[in-house]
Amino acid sequence: MSRARTPLVALVLASLSPLASAGAQAPTTWPQHSLDRPKPPVEVAPAQRLPVAPPPGAIVLFDGRDLGWWTTGDGQPAPWRIVDGAMEVVPNTGGIRTRVGFGDVRLHLEWAAPAPPRGTGQDRGNSGVFFQQTYEVQVLDSYRNETYADGQAASIYGQFPPRVNVARAPGEWQSYDIEFRRPRFDSTGVLLTPARLTVRHNGVLVQDDVALLGPTSHRVRTPYLAHADELPISLQDHGHPVRFRNIWVQPLPR
Repeated sequence: MSRARTPLVALVLASLSPLASAGAQAPTTWPQHSLDRPKPPVEVAPAQRLPVAPPPGAIVLFDGRDLGWWTTGDGQPAPWRIVDGAMEVVPNTGGIRTRVGFGDVRLHLEWAAPAPPRGTGQDRGNSGVFFQQTYEVQVLDSYRNETYADGQAASIYGQFPPRVNVARAPGEWQSYDIEFRRPRFDSTGVLLTPARLTVRHNGVLVQDDVALLGPTSHRVRTPYLAHADELPISLQDHGHPVRFRNIWVQPLPR
């Protein structure tokens, strides 16, 4: 059955609007990772001039020269390698995280799936960006690659698919611009407000101020648990040599 296609121009214009994050995506009743869930329509991403220079005052987490901002989970030097000014996942060495924690932030990063592509579905160009080591925006080679809707590139993993699939071909650089608002808890650990994410993939607004259902997870709905206000940003090792470059953050005012 055919589905209505969201005009790409409308999403691009929305992404440029100061009111772009005013509305939130409705909660989902679809089972996690349901193969029956409608896939986002495929659109061609608009042209971008990459890399995007960090604005004044931004904290540059990776400039192509060293991994000084990044460690393993136990605080050891990051074991990933630097290739042509990009950090590349060394499969099976584990994820890496920032040396310091962050709360509300705006994050920019650029990434490229391995070329030529290998594997299918979730076993192709898989990684992830985790805020506070808990809330994941999926990284995946979603170019002509079928998988479940809530696991595609720019999905909030296991919860919300992107509005459209604007993935570029393997080997091409892609951008994420993400605004993350941390959850708020009261002094007893009760959730006051959920975490929220706005995601622009290759310049297109694909997640619009979405309220997360809880921590992102695989095949299980995990409830919120109180945690520190500031925790590291982490990048996932999912066994694929995904590359990242030009990573910077700006703390957001409350």
